[in-house]
Amino acid sequence: MIASLLTGITASPWMRSVLRYGAIALTVFLFLLALRRSGERAGRLAERLETTEKANDVQRQMLDATARRPRDRDDLVDRLRDGRF
Repeated sequence: MIASLLTGITASPWMRSVLRYGAIALTVFLFLLALRRSGERAGRLAERLETTEKANDVQRQMLDATARRPRDRDDLVDRLRDGRF
């Protein structure tokens, strides 16, 4: 029964053109949907990269501050007396 319906639909030239345009429209719709999803994915990756860069900058600042810290109490006292702290 289904085969006879499909045969009847594809036998008409008008229905074949409708099916052709429907397939083209479906293809364009799926392409646009995939394009949207890839754009969202790229946006999430860019946001993740930005967050990682901010975290790396903060960590670099902490490491620089650690490198400049006084080594011991005497060094701290010398810095406080010289006003370099």
